[in-house]
Amino acid sequence: MAQTVLVFLWAGITAYVLFGGADFGAGLWDLVAGGAESGARQRARIEHSIGPVWEANHVWLIFALVVVWTAFPSAFAAIMATLSVPLTAVAFGVILRGSAFAFRKSVTEPALRRLFGAAFALSSVVTPFFLGAATGAIASGRVPTRVGAGDVLRSWLNPSGVLGGVLAVGVCSYLAAVYLCADARRAGEDDLAEGFRRRAVLMGALVGVVALAGIAVLHQDAPRLFGRLTGVALPVIFASAALGLASLVLLAVRRYVAVRVTAALAVTAVLWGWAVGQYPMLLGTHLDIGEAAAPEAVLRPLIAVLAGGTALLVPSLLLLYGMFQSEPGDEVAV
Repeated sequence: MAQTVLVFLWAGITAYVLFGGADFGAGLWDLVAGGAESGARQRARIEHSIGPVWEANHVWLIFALVVVWTAFPSAFAAIMATLSVPLTAVAFGVILRGSAFAFRKSVTEPALRRLFGAAFALSSVVTPFFLGAATGAIASGRVPTRVGAGDVLRSWLNPSGVLGGVLAVGVCSYLAAVYLCADARRAGEDDLAEGFRRRAVLMGALVGVVALAGIAVLHQDAPRLFGRLTGVALPVIFASAALGLASLVLLAVRRYVAVRVTAALAVTAVLWGWAVGQYPMLLGTHLDIGEAAAPEAVLRPLIAVLAGGTALLVPSLLLLYGMFQSEPGDEVAV
């Protein structure tokens, strides 16, 4: 039953990376769009694309937190205690980002719009960085099982943590640029689509370079994870690389719908490659699934709730995304 819960959990984390990640990445492109006039059309496109779903995407983050503290309470306690600094920064980043995004649309004074726009954009970069840094801390085994035994700073301020943060920002930005290409073309904004295409190609190449450099980092800083990634998880890593290359080719020929699929699959392969590499440990090098799992009396009803919730939530989100991926007057397939 713990394995079943873990599959649900990782599926939710994958959804957050793909949807919430692109949401965060859009904030980076908002930041570098240009001045108030020169970047107005780009910011309007970004705002239009993420506006209907930016709150819905956090459903997956809440889902992951609830599942971890319910099904694996000892792991949750250890993570929250040792990684209190980056996770608190994530919480403030999410709050500041959402508030700034909402306020920017409701004010008319140029100075206030710039202030809220900067807050929205900067928090969109800082938040995934801290999430990635926390991931690096867990993956490298720097979160001890005993609450209070971890170093609240050096656990994530290290090569693996920085690598995780940089990769998170890069992946989010890459996904956002890929998704925005199709949105801009569908709206008839071919010049914006071309601009986002160039950014997607650049960011995709940079993420590939960072990932290659990360191999050396993990070799020195997280040897168990490195050994598993170059062993049992190697087919998944190769699949991610192949899908990443295919995405760059599709971007080059401007196949914006197809590249959404390959880019999402490439990122999914990276995430599940990490899962395979870390399995069966929950904290990188220690605390396996069986040790951390809650009693059967907790897991059984949790699985039932997860199954029922999935049956309700997924069709609703598919309808929401479908509605806002169509033009006015189009029929939405349900």
